[in-house]
Amino acid sequence: MKEVTDQSNSASDTARISLNVPDRTLRCRHEIKYHISESQAEAITRFISPYIEMDRYSKLHRKGDYPIVSLYLDSNQLQLCKESLRGHKNRFKLRIRSYTDEPDYPRFLEIKRRMNTIIIKSRERVLAGDVPALLSGLPLPPQNYTADTDTINQFQLYMNSIQAKPAVLVRYMRRAYEGSTHNRVRITFDRQLAYCVTKIPEVRLSGGNWQRNPFTRGGVILEIKFTDSYPAWLSQMVKHFNLRQKSISKYASSIKDSCLLGFCAPLIAG
Repeated sequence: MKEVTDQSNSASDTARISLNVPDRTLRCRHEIKYHISESQAEAITRFISPYIEMDRYSKLHRKGDYPIVSLYLDSNQLQLCKESLRGHKNRFKLRIRSYTDEPDYPRFLEIKRRMNTIIIKSRERVLAGDVPALLSGLPLPPQNYTADTDTINQFQLYMNSIQAKPAVLVRYMRRAYEGSTHNRVRITFDRQLAYCVTKIPEVRLSGGNWQRNPFTRGGVILEIKFTDSYPAWLSQMVKHFNLRQKSISKYASSIKDSCLLGFCAPLIAG
């Protein structure tokens, strides 16, 4: 994962955009995932080029890949992980995301809910220094918020409902493409998936104790996201490359692997 930590300057550029422009994260969307080979990823990149282009973050990087790290929260019994592994149709995840280790740039509280086949994401910027207080359930002074407090209050409500605490850091390199139409098609390629079991309320890309998630060893996670209808060219792409949809959770697969290695308790069955 040396490539991740070697891109601190580019990561800072990514974070600077996150700080200064409106957050365009898709709040309500369809999301389909595939596990593909590197050769497929290269061919699919060529296929999609007439329809969508690299997003503004990927354009900042020479190779098009930028780092993402998320601190996932869960109960002591890993309730959210188990629900994901068991394929519950209605479930949620709690995480705090960052694109850099620099303390002056925001972190993002995220509630990611699945309602049957629909993904609903709530997201809010917070200051890096406020993360420990937020995870302890404390309110913050109003001047520390970049917007209204609804998402932050909701995040803490979800967190308190299961007594969620930091469980694991998950990081990877992402190359993203997106369209400019109302359907907001977004295609991402995620590589170098790694995790670090932790109970510390800190979101970091660097540091020790990272383990490579074997799920992406020799492969790439392809995600297709869209808000409205499924475009015909996407159907053609899936058929042309004989893609098979797969249930993939970066969080749950990381926890499962860590339990197999004896890094966490309780153990995850299945």
